[in-house]
Amino acid sequence: MPNTLLSQSKDTRAGKYLTFELADEAYGIEIIRVREIIGMMSITKVPRMPEWVEGVINLRGKVIPVIDLRLKFEMEPTEQTSETCIIVVEVDGNQIGIKVDKVSEVLDIAVADIADSPRVDSTVDNAFIKGMGKAKDRVIILMDIGHVLRGEDLDAASNEAAVENTA
Repeated sequence: MPNTLLSQSKDTRAGKYLTFELADEAYGIEIIRVREIIGMMSITKVPRMPEWVEGVINLRGKVIPVIDLRLKFEMEPTEQTSETCIIVVEVDGNQIGIKVDKVSEVLDIAVADIADSPRVDSTVDNAFIKGMGKAKDRVIILMDIGHVLRGEDLDAASNEAAVENTA
């Protein structure tokens, strides 16, 4: 007899994902969260922010905080390339930019192609992982971008952007 709760959970994870790369690994975020994809532009540093808060950008008159996902995930920083870009996502009514190495494509990932995230060590917080998508002979880490971008540090960056937007 199938676990109905687990089946419902997987059903909510299926759908269209924008896939991108960080350090040669594939990640995906729900396309419904994506507002736009932009090339790299001038980023204004904001004092006293965590290392992973790159700063803010002015996007058509709106100031948006930009998070470097490599640094947020404690990966080695890398040089910017022509493929480095910013994905503007919406989380809790706020627009936030996430800097990634490269955007790949939009994939429709079915329920049957999603596995639960691995549980290796109970001290590791991987609650931001919705599951592991299987597509084109690759495993794609499906992220809950809202979970990744929540927290006091991000609130501070969003508040700084809100102050800039009202100035």
